[in-house]
Amino acid sequence: MPKSKVRKKNDYAINPASRTPVKVKAGPSSTLYVSVMLGLMLVGLAWLIVYYLAAEHIGFMNALGPWNFLVGFGFMIVGLVMTMRWR
Repeated sequence: MPKSKVRKKNDYAINPASRTPVKVKAGPSSTLYVSVMLGLMLVGLAWLIVYYLAAEHIGFMNALGPWNFLVGFGFMIVGLVMTMRWR
């Protein structure tokens, strides 16, 4: 029966010097970006709180009905999506 070949251990080793460099975007996010991100999340939260507490006294909120949930959560989701680009 033929003998199998013995593999060298370094056949599967990754040479760190052969990797291509990865571009990294420069610097942290601006304070305006962070302010808008946090502001959108807070506006969404405030929208839902106002809807629960005073919707019957505010005409356009009362007319929207359950669509207020979409508006409030929409603001919060846009703010949360912005966190993915926050540095």
